[in-house]
Amino acid sequence: MARRIPPSGINLFQLIYVLIREYREKTGREPLNLSLGNPDGIPPQEIRTLKAKYAADPGYDYHTYAEDKNLLRFAERMVLIHGGLDVGAHPHLRALPIAGIKTATALLPLACGLHLPDRSRRAAFRVASNLPAYDVIGTWSDSYLGARRTTWPLVGADGMRLNVARLKEALKKDGVDRADLVFTIRPGNPAAVGADREDWKELISFCLEKGMRLVNDAAYAGLAAAGSHVPLAQVAPDYPDLEWMELYSVSKSFNDPGARLGALVGSREFVEDFTLVKGNTDSGPVPGVMAAYGEFFADGAAARRALDDIRGLYERRLNYLIPALKTAGLRPACATEAGFFTLWKVPESIFEKRLPVENRHEAFNRAVIGESGIVGVHFAGFAEDGSREPLIRYAVCADVLDGGFKERLEYELARLKPVY
Repeated sequence: MARRIPPSGINLFQLIYVLIREYREKTGREPLNLSLGNPDGIPPQEIRTLKAKYAADPGYDYHTYAEDKNLLRFAERMVLIHGGLDVGAHPHLRALPIAGIKTATALLPLACGLHLPDRSRRAAFRVASNLPAYDVIGTWSDSYLGARRTTWPLVGADGMRLNVARLKEALKKDGVDRADLVFTIRPGNPAAVGADREDWKELISFCLEKGMRLVNDAAYAGLAAAGSHVPLAQVAPDYPDLEWMELYSVSKSFNDPGARLGALVGSREFVEDFTLVKGNTDSGPVPGVMAAYGEFFADGAAARRALDDIRGLYERRLNYLIPALKTAGLRPACATEAGFFTLWKVPESIFEKRLPVENRHEAFNRAVIGESGIVGVHFAGFAEDGSREPLIRYAVCADVLDGGFKERLEYELARLKPVY
């Protein structure tokens, strides 16, 4: 029997798992794993207690399909905590619970009418999104759904910030002047950089001019350092003609990826389009978990304290790791303003050996893992002239402050000897 979906190369993160396994088999040691992009903690005790409460509650609504139910005003409370927006004060907006951002992202091209009214429209439908990125929207829109994709490059010379001029250049290069959907990830992954009010205003102006829908994946918004990021939800409501959405998740904010729970907010018609597609795709989040978070968020001050505690842990880890990598001679590709990712330029040689020019980002990661056990995730970014720039992402979803971890890491980093 032949496969219906031909293999197109191993998934990047599957490759990292292979390299980790090979290191363990070769050395008998655990790697210094800085590749993990998932929290290594668990939700706070208050949340776990509330989950248990609603799991034991015999109420029907906590155990049946959630569909688009919004138990205990979860969605509005989630948006207020993460986006600082009181949805009820804006009649032209709507908030909705979702079963995670990744699933919601896959539905966005359909919610923008990719399939309507003539299936030949697929050839013309266009999504513009950033690279380097954790590219769910690119995979779904281009590879799976057959839409056209314009790559909006994030460039080190811009500090990996949103640059609308580069979006316009990318569209022009692709022979068009607009996209149906513009998709951003702010704060980003792997570039943990936020957006400011002026970034959004310039992008919103362009979207309004060209009739483009705008979506921001804000999975890391809750972990942004004070003053480093302005949510889209703080700016977009001032533009009632803008078709937009912003998506949030408890996965990163509260160490709870297993909850498969988040919320989105946006212009009413766009959210209603999304709801129609979602209704034929999933049956909503686990209702008891949604209710637990809805009750937890009712005390906004307590929820913010819990969020501050988690953000503080990552900040302490980053305050150790970033100087350690700089001391070893690595050069940052951008600042880290949210979450737990750091992004670095790949040198031309390490361990006194020159790296190959082709796929230097992967060659670097393979060599560093094999020689030292330090595991990262490699990405291909963009230089100022449009050429590809090799990058490596190191995260702090491991206890880098542990004494034994630090001792090994510092020893191995001293051997690195990067040359640019």
